[in-house]
Amino acid sequence: MGCDPLGLCQYETAKLVRIRSARLGSLKWALNALIFLFIGIMLFWNKEYQEHDLVVSSVTTKVKGVALTQVPEVGEMLWDMVDHSGTFQGKNSFFVITNVIVTKKQKQGKCPEGVPNGRLCQSDADCNKGEWDQSSHGVQTGACVKSDVTKKTCEVFTWCPVENKRKPPRPALLMAAENFTVLIKNNIRFPAFSYIKRNILPDMKESYLKSCTFNRRSDPLCPIFRLGDIVQEAKENFTEMAVEGGVMGIQINWDCDLDRLFHKCRPSYSFRRLDEKETNRTLYPGLNFRFAKYYTENGVETRTLYKAYGIRFDVMVFGKAGRFSIIQLIIYIGSTLSYYALTTLFIDWLIGTSCYAKEAQRNYSERKFETLDDHKRSLLCVSFVDEDALRLAKVSRKKRLQEVKPESVRPRKDRAGSLWALATALHAPPKQRADIALQEPPRSEQPAWCQCARCRPSDAPQEQLCCRQSRGRCISTSPAFERLALGRPLLESVLLYRDPLLDLSTEAAPRLLRHCAYDVYIDWRFGAEREGACPVVPSCCVWRIREEYPSPDGRYRGLRPASKVALIPGAHSGC
Repeated sequence: MGCDPLGLCQYETAKLVRIRSARLGSLKWALNALIFLFIGIMLFWNKEYQEHDLVVSSVTTKVKGVALTQVPEVGEMLWDMVDHSGTFQGKNSFFVITNVIVTKKQKQGKCPEGVPNGRLCQSDADCNKGEWDQSSHGVQTGACVKSDVTKKTCEVFTWCPVENKRKPPRPALLMAAENFTVLIKNNIRFPAFSYIKRNILPDMKESYLKSCTFNRRSDPLCPIFRLGDIVQEAKENFTEMAVEGGVMGIQINWDCDLDRLFHKCRPSYSFRRLDEKETNRTLYPGLNFRFAKYYTENGVETRTLYKAYGIRFDVMVFGKAGRFSIIQLIIYIGSTLSYYALTTLFIDWLIGTSCYAKEAQRNYSERKFETLDDHKRSLLCVSFVDEDALRLAKVSRKKRLQEVKPESVRPRKDRAGSLWALATALHAPPKQRADIALQEPPRSEQPAWCQCARCRPSDAPQEQLCCRQSRGRCISTSPAFERLALGRPLLESVLLYRDPLLDLSTEAAPRLLRHCAYDVYIDWRFGAEREGACPVVPSCCVWRIREEYPSPDGRYRGLRPASKVALIPGAHSGC
């Protein structure tokens, strides 16, 4: 592969560990089946395969009903649609009067303020001309006049006589409003699907609308509602609510499925009270307001004041429509695939608990988790022939490995694989080398850090290593080195042990024998555990092996701190 500095021509994948266990396999598929069942139920229950849109709506109402009441101090009064609700329509709401306090024949003039609202006084000095407050009916004139037999209040300029009654009549005067009806027309639209509909369905005829009334059990789609039924559906008492008034909510919910096979789009109605109904828990219970009817009597403007109590009905429309979308289905499936990771997490946790054998836990952990050191903490392992210990040193780009101060010193441990190779080599007949002259570098080319007089210069600091810490004989001249690292019969046996069908007569044989010699030397000199450190073969030994098994083009890779598979049974990987 050519140069790829950005890694664009590479692919990385996760490492998996397969455990052959009937119990774990059955548990895995059982959990996966439960997850699949859950995903399937949620897919169809919540219709996750659909694209959704919210409703846009408009509401109009029409109230019908007539009541004849006996109003105190007034007499009989007829209330039709214009009187009790005609002028009080709002956006998505309507108001119906249920109770009233009437004050007749009010004319602008001067009169004493009522006792609950006016300021008590003893003389004119207690009254301030032009003053008023939120509870008064008018502006003070500055005079103190009698309000009743025993009390005096400040006189005000207002509509006289002032309204004196504070509490509404009980029972409510317009109890007949319980039987009033309201027609609610609701037009909806789902913009994303260009879908339009209204709550008066196409199959509803004029004759049906003239006779139907909403009933949750027998006629839940009729758009005509009896006011008493609305209050009763909200679990309220119309008789009590009519006295001081209140606020009711009429909720229309459109839950539409626009798929052709399961098409459904019809309204459902629900009701609830929106205001606080208990008088002792709020300062201003119920709902009321004032209005007046004006007329002229003997050339003087006169009015009749009404303090109206009633129920306001707010119509609230909610809705959502859904239609199949392949994109939404793919998004849902993609988002739920992560649920299957719960199976792996649970089984990994189960293996790590006391429910599983400790030996199996250890075996699983060793294969699933691999500990690697950061490149900044990479260690090199050094073995000097004149020291019976291993040195662990950090990689240095400037300082020679021969002179790097070790991070730690560990005893060298021999293994059965090394002893087996040593015994095999020492029992083999010595190789005849009379025709080979060892190439010892001239004195002028020997580096200053060399202690055995057989090392060669190198530009890489990690390759500047001798087999000795102090001056003495080179290990590459020992019989053991000749038979272990250079003995072709031993090296060929090792290679054939790994690959019985390996052909050692090809041009690649020197490279295979050379690399095998490195591994044999590492297993011989570095022994067993090295705690992940990279063993380094001394320069003298490297060049001695290269002389014995040279590269045809004379080019070598040099030291590469990376693990590779050992060629000897039980041998450790080197660099």
